[in-house]
Amino acid sequence: MRLDKYLKVSRLVKRRTVANELCDAKHIDVNGKTARASYEVKVGDVIEIRIGSNVTKVSVLEVNEYATKENAASMYKVI
Repeated sequence: MRLDKYLKVSRLVKRRTVANELCDAKHIDVNGKTARASYEVKVGDVIEIRIGSNVTKVSVLEVNEYATKENAASMYKVI
């Protein structure tokens, strides 16, 4: 699954366009490297999101095309 879609489905970012803009602005790293929105997310990847002074670092536990509000938090683990 694409990185921008994963961020939206897992509810780490509110909208896919916002996730896309964060990738374009180089505010998202995957496994220590700046990632593009088209990056294919895999289980075990470590995603770091920088929005302002907030830094969120998560580990990918599962990749689902769809997630309900309750299931979204189980897709990742905050490090």
